[in-house]
Amino acid sequence: MQKSKGKASADAAPSIPIYDAKNTAIQDLNPGRLEHVQVLYEDNHLLVLSKPACVPTVPDSSKDMSLLDWGRIYLKKTRNKPGNVFLGVVHRLDRPVSGIVCLAVTSKAASRLSENLRTHRMSKTYLALTENRPPSEHGVLEHILKKNNAKNVVKIISPGLTKAPGKLARTVWKLLEAKEDIYLLELKPETGRPHQLRVQCAAMGCPLMGDVKYGAKTPLPDASIGLHAHKLEFLHPVRKERLSLSTPPPDSGPWKKLSHIQLRGTVP
Repeated sequence: MQKSKGKASADAAPSIPIYDAKNTAIQDLNPGRLEHVQVLYEDNHLLVLSKPACVPTVPDSSKDMSLLDWGRIYLKKTRNKPGNVFLGVVHRLDRPVSGIVCLAVTSKAASRLSENLRTHRMSKTYLALTENRPPSEHGVLEHILKKNNAKNVVKIISPGLTKAPGKLARTVWKLLEAKEDIYLLELKPETGRPHQLRVQCAAMGCPLMGDVKYGAKTPLPDASIGLHAHKLEFLHPVRKERLSLSTPPPDSGPWKKLSHIQLRGTVP
């Protein structure tokens, strides 16, 4: 079942409308701090959502409602499920990042999708904003990264392939658009390290807009950063057909200044 995209209200939540295929609100949920969540795709095995920025993917110490909480409530209400609802987290987005998140409705789907992610058969494409001009039109970023869990910060141990302790991070990038001192990048990570895109962009002299943790000069007003999970491609865990799902970035803040075709939700 393919869900059509709902238009988000400009008002702050107290509730989230859930949209059916005719773009009609069918339920109201109490989301706490969540704004509108868009259901991009769902069937008996998958629930693919578009996460607003500044919402945790999974519950954390903030006690704010997470995307996972929201998904469980959605399934319970729309499918009349009694008791606890299973919903598996296949991958995560950092709290200040917006975009596409795939959740598994069954344990079998969760296991198969996790294996696809581990073996690099799940492809992710991100859009990123920086105020600094990149050093070229395109390139590949390779670094050895190490995370300080106590401080929740990732550091680059060394560039490229070395024997330094840490984990290799590799990202293919290209410049899509430049306008009014804002540069739009396409990022395709080939590994899935914590904070990978944030720290690698900072390493090439292009910290993401609003990402003060990794070198941005000022935060964005809504506490988001200029990073959006735009596209996800993977094999359906049961039907084995290739799925390609995308969602445009927020129609607000610095994103509004750009006109690239991918910002309108169409991938050439």
